[in-house]
Amino acid sequence: MLRIDDIHYAINGIPLFTGASAYVPDGHKVGLVGRNGTGKSTLFRLIRGHLTLEAGSIDLRQGARIGVVEQEAPGGETSVLDTVLAADTERADLLAERSNDHARIAEIQTRLTDIDAWSAEARASAILRGLGLSQDQHDLACSTLSGGWRMRIALAATLFSRPDLLLLDEPTNYLDLEGAFWLYDYIAKYPHAAIIISHDRSLLNHSVDSVLHLERKTLTSYRGSYDRFVRQRAERAAHAAAVARKQEARRAHLQSYVDRFRYKADKARQAQSRLKMIARMEFVSSPEEAARAAFLFPDPERLAPPLIAVENASTGYDGAPVLRKLDLRIDQEDRIALLGRNGEGKSTLCRFLSGRLEPFRGSVVRARKLRVGYFAQHQIEDLDPDDTPLGHLVPRRPNAAPSALKSKLAGFGLAADRADTPVRKLSGGQKSRLSLLLATLDAPHLLILDEPTNHLDVESREALMDALASYSGAVIVISHDLHLLAMVADRLWLVKNGTVTNYEGDLDQYRGDLLAADRRETAPRTAKPAQAAGKRLQALRSELTRCESRVAKLMEMRERLIGKLANPALYEPGAAGNLNALQGKYGEVREAIDRAETLWLAAQEKLEAAESAAADRSGR
Repeated sequence: MLRIDDIHYAINGIPLFTGASAYVPDGHKVGLVGRNGTGKSTLFRLIRGHLTLEAGSIDLRQGARIGVVEQEAPGGETSVLDTVLAADTERADLLAERSNDHARIAEIQTRLTDIDAWSAEARASAILRGLGLSQDQHDLACSTLSGGWRMRIALAATLFSRPDLLLLDEPTNYLDLEGAFWLYDYIAKYPHAAIIISHDRSLLNHSVDSVLHLERKTLTSYRGSYDRFVRQRAERAAHAAAVARKQEARRAHLQSYVDRFRYKADKARQAQSRLKMIARMEFVSSPEEAARAAFLFPDPERLAPPLIAVENASTGYDGAPVLRKLDLRIDQEDRIALLGRNGEGKSTLCRFLSGRLEPFRGSVVRARKLRVGYFAQHQIEDLDPDDTPLGHLVPRRPNAAPSALKSKLAGFGLAADRADTPVRKLSGGQKSRLSLLLATLDAPHLLILDEPTNHLDVESREALMDALASYSGAVIVISHDLHLLAMVADRLWLVKNGTVTNYEGDLDQYRGDLLAADRRETAPRTAKPAQAAGKRLQALRSELTRCESRVAKLMEMRERLIGKLANPALYEPGAAGNLNALQGKYGEVREAIDRAETLWLAAQEKLEAAESAAADRSGR
C-alpha cells in the first residue's frame, strides 16, 4: 500500500528526516507516535505530496485514494447528512450523470450497486450517530453547529468516503468518551490501511496492528499495540544502553593506552593502531528518554465531609432545566468520572458543582471555606493571547516575587524561557499546562476537569495521572481518554435522561453497553422483525424492478443495433469504419446484458428467499 524509502527532509536547514523508511501493507492500521515537534504531521504532508522530498521516495499503490480530515470545518447551508454523503465523490458523480446511452446507463447502475450506493444514507447516518450527532441533527445546516461539532462532521465525511489510506491526526480530540469508544471499534474493523497520529493510549491499544515510532529523524516499526511498543522499546533501550556502556569502556581503555604510550618509541606503532581502532568504532548512543515535565498540584487542607451535598435539585439555563432530581454527595477523597453521551449534561453538571450554575429547586450544601478548581477546554481560548504566562499569574498573586511565580510555572512544565513568551506563541500543550496551573493555583479541595488531556502528549498525560494520584483533593473528570479514567477514577457517575446515577459496572462494561446499544440502533429488525422484514421485501422488490428495467433497455438497444447491422449498405466498400463501430458497440451491449441479467437473477433469488421466509413466519 505505502512504502517510505530512505527519505530526507529538512525545514529551514533543520533535518526532520534522515534516511527514514517504513512500509504499511494494505489493510494495516499503524499508530504514528513520537515527541511533539519531531515531524509527525509533516510526514502526513509528505505522504500527500504537499511537500517535496530532498531525497528518497514515498510510493503509494497506483490509483489509491488518501483520506484526511481537513482543518477547515465544513460550514454553509448544506445539511449535515448531505455534507457527509458528498464525500463519496464517485457516488455523487454517478448519481448526477445524465446519459441517453443505454449502455452507459447500465454501467452506471452496475457501478452504483458495486459501491453499495443504495445504502449510503444509512451508512452515513450510522457514522454520524457513532460520533455523537443525534438523528435530529442530521438535517441541520452545518453553519448552525459549533466548530467542535463541525469537526466531527469532517471526520464522519472522511470515514464515509472509505479511502484506501486513511490519515488521522488526533482524531479523538473533538470526541467525548462515547464517540471515542465507537471510533476505536470502527478503525479496528476498517477494511483499508490507516495511519493514526494520536496521544490516546487506549485508541492505540484497541485499534492498531503496529506502532511506527518517529525518533532521531528516523522511523522504527514495532508490531502490536502501544503497550507492547512501550515494553519492546524499553527492552531495546536497555540493550542499547548496555552496548553503549561496554563500547564507552572499550574506547576509554584504548584511549588510556594511547595517552600513555603514543610518545614512546617502542610503543608508538601500537598506540597509532589503537587510535585507528577508535576512529573506526561506530558509536552507539544511549536512547533518548522522553522528558516528562511534571505537574505539581498544591495540596489543600482537610475539610469536614461532605464537600458538597445535593438533594433533589435541578439546574439548567434560562429557567429550562437540563438536570433534575439530583441527589449527590462528594467527599474529599472521591475520584469520580462522568459518563454519558454528548449533550446529556455532563458539562452542565460540572458548572453546577463548581457554583457557576444555581439550582432551580432543591438544596445544595457546600463545606465552609470550600475552594473549587475548574478546567475546561474553552478556557484555553479565553487566555489573553498577547499576555505572557507570567502576566496571567501576577493578578492572582500580586505580592509574589517574579522568581516565585516562575517557579510555579516551571512546576507545570513551563520553563523560564516560556514565562515571558506571549500566549499566542505557545503550543496547545503549553496553553493547557497554563490553564491547569490557573485552575489549581489556590489549592482547591475539589478539582473539576473537563477534557484536560486535549493537546497533551503521552508523557504529559502520564505526568497528569501521577499528579492526580498524589493530589489530596477530590477530582471530577470528563475525558475521552479511557486510560486516564481507568487510572484515576474509582467512582463512575452516569449522566443520562436528565439526571445522574451511580454506574455500578466498570469502564469495560460501559464500553460493551454502548457498543451493544449502537448495534441495536443500526439493526432495527431485532426490535421490530415484522416491520424490518417488510422494509426488506419492499427494498428487494424495488431492486428487482430496477434490474428488469435495466435488462429491458439493454434489449431494446440490442434490437436497434441488430436492425442497423442488417442494413446491406454497411457492407459496401468504404463503409467498413461504420461497420466496425457498430459491431464493437454490439459486443459492449451483449456484455452489459450478461452483467444485467446476472444481477437480475440474483435479485430475483433474494426476493424469492425473503418472500418464502416471510410466508413461513406468517404461517406459524
